[in-house]
Amino acid sequence: MEMWQPDYEGVFFLQDRASGFKAIIAIDNTKLGPALGGCRMWQYDNDEAAINDALRLAKGMTYKNAISGIRYGGGKAVILSHPKQGPRDGLLRMLGRYIDRLQGHYITGMDLGTTVADMDRIRETTSYVTDVSGSLGAVNDLTATMTAYGVYLGIRAALKRVFGMESVLGRTVAVQGLGKVGFRLCRYLHEAGAYLVVTDIDEARVKQAALEFGAATITPQAIFAVPCDVFAPCALGGILNDDILSRLDCRIVAGAANNQLAEPRHGDELRKLGILYAPDYVINAGGIIVTGSELGGGDAAEAKRNVENIYGTLMKVFQSATVSGLSTAAAADRMAENLLK
Repeated sequence: MEMWQPDYEGVFFLQDRASGFKAIIAIDNTKLGPALGGCRMWQYDNDEAAINDALRLAKGMTYKNAISGIRYGGGKAVILSHPKQGPRDGLLRMLGRYIDRLQGHYITGMDLGTTVADMDRIRETTSYVTDVSGSLGAVNDLTATMTAYGVYLGIRAALKRVFGMESVLGRTVAVQGLGKVGFRLCRYLHEAGAYLVVTDIDEARVKQAALEFGAATITPQAIFAVPCDVFAPCALGGILNDDILSRLDCRIVAGAANNQLAEPRHGDELRKLGILYAPDYVINAGGIIVTGSELGGGDAAEAKRNVENIYGTLMKVFQSATVSGLSTAAAADRMAENLLK
């Protein structure tokens, strides 16, 4: 069933009662090209929460692709199921059939809760899918690796802006979330000499980070108040709300999570607190840059070079915010919107 939403090109609520399949495809904007954005699999509290997440993620992809120089629009798919709950092949094939009906207006790929194997299942019923076995993003998990690499470079850019030196040597970074990207980010930071404080709801990942990186560990609720140079949110979105902002003890927020601001006004609040915010869709664009490079015929070396542009893009955002008096979040939005005119 298609649902109309203001400012979105299309929102599709998909359901098959017999199998229990429920999913949402949100297409935000295709001015620059077909909507490109991953497929998320997650258990939401209710359908409204899932729809809101899909809408926000789709719009974030529009801005992310635009500001990263990727000639694609923004979209997102969300399957309403926990990634560890029961058989999933049938759900993925069904999503593929729905995507195929859109005739190329939306192209999906990996996201939170989905894997290369899942993209292979989707490919059985549509060709409009990336990150399948053998693709550039799938080999050696390049998508996650380059996302982490881009965040690492973004942290260096933010350090340069705040302290005048980009080195992470001796800097304290508090990392919230040790999934595929968060864990790889810790590796980059550790190898460059950063001191890490980490947390995750998965205790095994926390123990592994402590063992491999000498990271200090802390409970999920305590991570926000850790005195640090950089707070790196690498879990779910909406984390930067009134409560969390009142607890932060950092100079920089720069992480891999999508939609980190609970509301747009929280970008202004960070500015008032004197905390430099690296807008999420700028700093975490490494994965979609890999996909864009591959769709344009590029190889892994070209993809990495393109990811390295994140440093310069963030510097432009920081400078624009300073000149305009806007928050970095608002400055990034304005830059992306100008590219969509």
